[in-house]
Amino acid sequence: MLDFYYLPGSAPCRAVQMVAQAVDVQLNLQYLDLMAGAHRSANFTKLNPQQTIPTLVDGSLVLCESRAALIYLCERYAKEGNDWYPQDIIQRATINQRLFFDACVLYPRFTDYYHPQVFGNAAPDAKKRAAFERSVELLDLFLMEHEFVAGSKMNIADISIFATLTTACVLGFDLNRYANVDRWYLTMMGSCPGAQVNVTGAKEFLKYK
Repeated sequence: MLDFYYLPGSAPCRAVQMVAQAVDVQLNLQYLDLMAGAHRSANFTKLNPQQTIPTLVDGSLVLCESRAALIYLCERYAKEGNDWYPQDIIQRATINQRLFFDACVLYPRFTDYYHPQVFGNAAPDAKKRAAFERSVELLDLFLMEHEFVAGSKMNIADISIFATLTTACVLGFDLNRYANVDRWYLTMMGSCPGAQVNVTGAKEFLKYK
């Protein structure tokens, strides 16, 4: 069993939980209350000097970036022939691109827009909202020709992006304007491993200040 330091409202944390379920890995959940400063404790800082979640611990290995953890779980624990992170180099390249899109575009624009409102009671910023909307428009283009974000089968990039958008939807973001994303999101809700854990955790985000 792997130790997993997390907070339910964190989309990257929930992505790791969903992929762990997909590859049948049990996580020893270690709730880390960021609002109470638990991530700044001496013990956790020694484990992860970045003081960030999620943090996945497997023996001597400590991973503190969710997309790296998703890849590791598949490479280390997924059964041979799995489609979550397939062996084919071309397929992996596309999946990696979508993971980096989430890490570098979609999720940062989500946090830029929503975090000041949730944690700082700031008024919505129209420019930041437009930037986030543009990232969802790009995702809609990715989904124009395929059922999932990197092809015909659900993979870890779908799960990572699903976690991000679930928090946005809980905060009131409407996907109806993006037909391909809306269709994909309904599919993910109905068939992604751990989808209910994802939704329940996203609702926790509403309680954070």
